Amino acid sequence: MPSLVSLEAIDYLVIGHVTQDLTPHGSRLGGTAAYAARTARALGLRVGVVTACREDLALDALGEIPVVVVPSEHNTTFENVYTPQGRRQRLVHRAAPIPWEVVPEAWRHAPIIHLGPVAREVEAVLPSGFSPSLLGLTPQGWLRAWDEAGQVTPAPWPEAERALRQAGATVLSIEDVAGDEAQIEAMSLAARILVVTEGAAGARLYWNGDLRRFPAPRMDERDATGAGDIFAAAFFIRLYTTRDPWEAARFATHLAACSVRREGLDGTPTHDEIQACLVEVF
Repeated sequence: MPSLVSLEAIDYLVIGHVTQDLTPHGSRLGGTAAYAARTARALGLRVGVVTACREDLALDALGEIPVVVVPSEHNTTFENVYTPQGRRQRLVHRAAPIPWEVVPEAWRHAPIIHLGPVAREVEAVLPSGFSPSLLGLTPQGWLRAWDEAGQVTPAPWPEAERALRQAGATVLSIEDVAGDEAQIEAMSLAARILVVTEGAAGARLYWNGDLRRFPAPRMDERDATGAGDIFAAAFFIRLYTTRDPWEAARFATHLAACSVRREGLDGTPTHDEIQACLVEVF
């Protein structure tokens, strides 16, 4: 049975595994669910998380954000190695899947629902009974597979067309598809709005047959982990608020760029960074 939390109405629901990331300096909490939740909270929203992990995993970094936890024998654990050729990733352990029925009824109607899998832990198509105003996808967890040693590689996503057509917006990294432009083109035709983040180069956005690029401001990079998740949460929230994908992409690009100056979850945005980005972009 999942853990029980206060089930008040929320504005932003993120579903996906929090992770235990192995780094040269020890393990730390990570995962799209953690980065997106902290970003949404920093932007002033009431946030809820549905995840799966060991009951003894410290979730202190999520502060007062309510979390529904599906108990699991393991935490989803990744080892990330950054090289000049990009990130190499190994899946050490995988937590339990997240079934739809554990999502509290009060949360199924959150204005923004963000499906943020990291290891195929949640299905890609939202079932009946959920009614967000905006369904956002970050499909990296459906676009990867792993071998017996846990080495992660890009993989086909059979549910892509159906999932993309259901979602209001989708954000993925160029690394998620190993730079496959044909796959990006196919996804852009199926998606209502598709954003492809490209690290320090910024992002590109496909919408209504148009493509625009959004360069990122130059920053002294300490740690790029989580920048794409911060981008996604900021983009979904700004898109919901303004209904303007171009404005949302400009804001998210600037806010995500700020995050690389700090390590891990410390990179999630501060109040001052949010205000500065609003001034710079708008």
